[in-house]
Amino acid sequence: MTDDEPAERIRTDGGTAEGADDVALDPWGSSTVSDYRKLFEEFGIEEFDEVLDEVPNPHYLMRRGVIFGHRDYRPVLDAMRDGDDFAVLSGFMPTGDPHIGHKLVFDEIIWHQEQGGDAYGLIADMEAHSARGIPWDEINEHSRDYLLSLIALGFDPEAGELYRQSDNDRLQRLAFELGGKANFSEFQSIYGFDGETNVSHMQSVVTQMADILYPQLDDPKPTVIPVGPDQDPHVRFARDLATRMRFFKVTEAFASFELDDAERPLVAAAHDAREAYAEDADMPRCGEAAEWLADADLDAAGVLVSESVRESAVEKLENAGMEPLRPRIRFFARQATDEAFEALIEDIEGEKRRYDQHIDAFDMGVDEAEDLAREVEAHHGGYGFIPPSSIYHRFMTGLTGGKMSSSIPASHISLLDAPEEGYDKVKSATTGGRDTADEQRELGGEADKCPVYELYAYLLTGDDDDLAKEVYDECVGGERLCGGCKEQAATMMREFLEDHHEKREEAEEVLDSLDIDLETERRGVAAEH
Repeated sequence: MTDDEPAERIRTDGGTAEGADDVALDPWGSSTVSDYRKLFEEFGIEEFDEVLDEVPNPHYLMRRGVIFGHRDYRPVLDAMRDGDDFAVLSGFMPTGDPHIGHKLVFDEIIWHQEQGGDAYGLIADMEAHSARGIPWDEINEHSRDYLLSLIALGFDPEAGELYRQSDNDRLQRLAFELGGKANFSEFQSIYGFDGETNVSHMQSVVTQMADILYPQLDDPKPTVIPVGPDQDPHVRFARDLATRMRFFKVTEAFASFELDDAERPLVAAAHDAREAYAEDADMPRCGEAAEWLADADLDAAGVLVSESVRESAVEKLENAGMEPLRPRIRFFARQATDEAFEALIEDIEGEKRRYDQHIDAFDMGVDEAEDLAREVEAHHGGYGFIPPSSIYHRFMTGLTGGKMSSSIPASHISLLDAPEEGYDKVKSATTGGRDTADEQRELGGEADKCPVYELYAYLLTGDDDDLAKEVYDECVGGERLCGGCKEQAATMMREFLEDHHEKREEAEEVLDSLDIDLETERRGVAAEH
């Protein structure tokens, strides 16, 4: 297969483990989701298939549907294709050994770095201590293991940045600023925090928001956060905070009154249809547009809204009466300094009108306006954050069936496991095979319910799509029996771990040369007594 030829979609879903969580997303509790499709409907996660053809040289996790969803990934793709700056960041909570489930995120960070992105890998040590109660000495040990594996798998620390939350002063200052835009009621509604939640846990959430926005501290740029879907609440909250930190809000407007997001497409449709109702199509009046909109066939206009939204838009147009209906870009001064507001006015070219709290510009588009607002903000002490994007990967099923859990050694393969131990775990794994060899040959295996097949699709076959498809087809076709399949997978796992251990040893010198404190004794000293 060439990069220009899309592969036939390879089945990758190892099935839903018994006891899987429903669609409630809990960053500290969920490890599986029973129905990924519900995430599209209930949380607004978009299907990755819709952007797959736009990805240059897509990673095999993308081609095989392991990466199944995204939130606003196109700005990152645009930057990637155009050679513009973009970034990737993800973090790891050091509560145990890094395992093959974590490798998915390692690979996603490394792939984006290889595509030209600024790459960041962080150790969420404050979260581990506050949310899980992990002692600092254990955090130190696990942090080293995560970083060694990330480097061994291909992360280039000279071209990227690795850090611990607790050691990053710039991160802490940003977290403090973000905390001024958050309130306790949001922590309650998003995370279920209550009067029993300790303050350090809440502080760690704001720190995670700062992590997500950290790549943009020096220069606003599209940034992608590769995570499991259980982390989506963090992404949504960070996107909200990024918007709240902005100096200016940019919207489309058509008259002096304000429209909400649901009303705006209606008034835009009325403007587009002005030749059908306006006495002077070059200067349609709001009252004329109101009459047309009240009776318009909105389905034909391609606008789907409720009748209450239509009534609200009609009322605003009627109240504006003879005012011209004229498209413009509106800049709201949300929290801009006086100097920034004046600078924006000066930099807007063409016709413009100034008001107390906003500016209307008549000769520019939305994208141009957004770029100008961000440039002025960054030049006058603001952040100019671009709302972060995210991509979501499936959870791996445990080798014993059910959830893959760090607390159940037999359910996962640690990246620290001895090669023979990894071999033995795969040989002992649950499969999607039938009860007898004869049934397997007759009915075929159930690869979609097989943790061993997941190992092939998610890890062992790497870029070899043909091998991944061969394993799947032979399984469901009854040609492949579980004994031989597990022997092949176990051997490949042993070889992977042998290679990974060698590269971890090579990474030791690289990690030791970095400015990362992995042995400090100052943390948590008072709390230990």
